Amino acid sequence: MKIDRILTQKRTLSFEVFPPKKEGSEKEALFQTIDRLKDLRPDFISVTYGAGGSNARSAVEIAGYIKSAGVEPLAHITGGPSAPSDIDAVTEQLKRLNIENILALRGDRPADYTAEYCKHFRHATDLMAYIKGDFCIGAACYPEGHSECATLREDLHNLKLKQDSGASFLITQIFYDNSYYYRLVHEAAKAGVTIPIIPGIMPLVNPKNIARIKSMCGSTIPLDFRNMIETYSDNPAVMREIGINYAVYQIIDLIAKGAPGIHLYIMNRADTAIDICDRLKSVFHELF
Repeated sequence: MKIDRILTQKRTLSFEVFPPKKEGSEKEALFQTIDRLKDLRPDFISVTYGAGGSNARSAVEIAGYIKSAGVEPLAHITGGPSAPSDIDAVTEQLKRLNIENILALRGDRPADYTAEYCKHFRHATDLMAYIKGDFCIGAACYPEGHSECATLREDLHNLKLKQDSGASFLITQIFYDNSYYYRLVHEAAKAGVTIPIIPGIMPLVNPKNIARIKSMCGSTIPLDFRNMIETYSDNPAVMREIGINYAVYQIIDLIAKGAPGIHLYIMNRADTAIDICDRLKSVFHELF
């Protein structure tokens, strides 16, 4: 089923996984993770795709496995340096697998970026316009603003362009201060963005990930959360509890204030998703 149709019927619960770097045992472990996630009854599971299709074959295979497990896949496609023939090859494979949902992305620019790098798909909207067809297309958004946009107004303009180019829902990058999400939803509506904006949450259970998170999407770590992290950063068991509990707090607040769903970035860890869903069992049962 297409995700935009699901969103008209209910709130969604979804997870994101990524292809392992190595074939063999790592991929089998991911398939086992997907089997465990399936038991949580998600509405869809997204699977990432490297810039230029660096792991396209693996990503398509994983999306096919998700479909065979009885869960709707959301297949990422990254424009970046891809040629139209690369995109054609991937979309044809997805069609053969009866996969209907695509998250269309430009992808991060490398440090040595030149205009030639994105010769065909300079923006996610170019990729969306090229794909179209029978797919339900989603897009990314940034609660704290895209790093390449000088102002929030410019970023909101780009969100409206994504909607106009065919996006029927948005999934946010990770954030730890819900006020940024509420600001985005409010300002996006004023800018004419009417499609659902699904918040993306990544439980911060490892303090070593803070620097990576900030460089990847610039997420602000609230002071009270940072204080807990700094106090217990050398105690993995406590850090896991802190990260899981903070994610649960974020999710309850988001649901209470009307978020259309929850998308969990779980770093291929089924136990993280299971712990969160177990603690939110009553909330999900009543409202999802």
